Amino acid sequence: MTLIAATDSRSTSQADADIIVVGGGGSGLTTAIFAKKADASVILLEKHTEVRGSTGLSIGSVTATGTRLQKKAGIVDDPQAHFEDMPKFAPELAKDDNEALRRILVENVSESVAWLESLGVTFYGPMPEPPHRQPRMHNILPNSRAYIYFLEREARRVGVTIRVNSEVKDLLVEDGRVVGVQLRSGILRARKAVVLASGDYSSSPEWKERFNPPVRDIDGVNTTNTGDGQRMGEALGAKIKYGHVVYGPNLRFMPPPKPNLLQKLPPWPWFTRLMRWSLNTMPSWILRPFILSFVTTYLSPEPTMFREGAILVNRDGERFADELAKPNFAFGQQPQKQAFIVFDDEVAKKFNAWPYFISTAPGVAYAYLSDYKRTRPDLYSSAPTLGELARKIGVPSGTLEAEVAKHAAEAGIEGRPRVSKGPFHALGPVKSWIILTDGGLTVNTNHQVIRGDGTVVPGLYAVGSAGQGGLLLEGHGHHLAWAFTSGRLAARHAASA
Repeated sequence: MTLIAATDSRSTSQADADIIVVGGGGSGLTTAIFAKKADASVILLEKHTEVRGSTGLSIGSVTATGTRLQKKAGIVDDPQAHFEDMPKFAPELAKDDNEALRRILVENVSESVAWLESLGVTFYGPMPEPPHRQPRMHNILPNSRAYIYFLEREARRVGVTIRVNSEVKDLLVEDGRVVGVQLRSGILRARKAVVLASGDYSSSPEWKERFNPPVRDIDGVNTTNTGDGQRMGEALGAKIKYGHVVYGPNLRFMPPPKPNLLQKLPPWPWFTRLMRWSLNTMPSWILRPFILSFVTTYLSPEPTMFREGAILVNRDGERFADELAKPNFAFGQQPQKQAFIVFDDEVAKKFNAWPYFISTAPGVAYAYLSDYKRTRPDLYSSAPTLGELARKIGVPSGTLEAEVAKHAAEAGIEGRPRVSKGPFHALGPVKSWIILTDGGLTVNTNHQVIRGDGTVVPGLYAVGSAGQGGLLLEGHGHHLAWAFTSGRLAARHAASA
């Protein structure tokens, strides 16, 4: 990266805004809102065609203590217990954790949840997740896009200037201080600070090869997460910590070609509160079709299917990996990076009742094959013969038949289940994804970006995944908790700079 030396004749007092926020996901929108509420003028820049970020593509849980829902459920909990439980998710990494940032998270996240609720966000829970000693996971209703809906609405209400299709190429530096950004269309100057809220590097092959080479060719869920903030911060001397920690690759079913009517509905509070009431009071069998219509856009197939005899074939009908030996790492070299799960009728019948389920599913616990047949017919195919099944899923019939026969012979020798008895079934396409990465710029407790020697980069802050700063966020709900909490706090520090 080539840093742009500030040559514009205008001084910082003639800046375009007090604060420029780079990135329009949950952390960026939160930062922009709180900076504006602190009487700073704010421009938010998002390189995508819409604000969304990884927040709008996430499962949507926030893990917190001391919330209204915890208290309503009679749960006695406190931030210190949360602080002590977080390292238990990855004890082998926790010795290098940034405890000061962890302390900031656990002591401030309940306020983040309360603020989100004040905007109209509806949470369901809290749900348990060991080794948390108490239920702390708050799940959003109906899905994570509700965060963006309410955050964008609030940002526009308070007067944040939002510009999409605005990719930041470089930082503008003057006398060692960050004073603005360089876009394709020109320069924007910031009177007080630039805040990097640009996400992680999960969709950058170069960054993944640098930190975790085996996942280089696995796609990221959020295609705009290409390590922009990390690149710009590192060029100014900042260090990246936990760059090797990658969440994935995980198998996930492809989203539907078009969202259904329920998924298009705005997350009106009356509607989501009705959902929460129903989840708390109505039998799950009544709610299954309704809840699953929301959640099957991101569910993952259980490895148990492969232990029971299902196989993976790519778009050429070829079996390309041992399904019991991390096949998710092999997707990067397959046609369209996609595959189908093929299984026989014995497996199909088995995976319609506990303990055999296709996926875990928030709100209804588990999704079975019958659920996919009803709510995601675009993912399910069946036929009396392998040849007919191949035609339905669009792979060469001869190749699929040969691959199934070859696997059956190998499985017979090894004593493993095999695809044998028709009718035959397929689920897919399925794809392997990198959900997110943990390599963030090191920051201090004011969320200022710091160099390797501990000195501050003047005028530069980082939040969310871009400013994780060596904070370990294993377990569900901590990344979003950090996105909203770091955004709130960094905005206040930057606005008062």
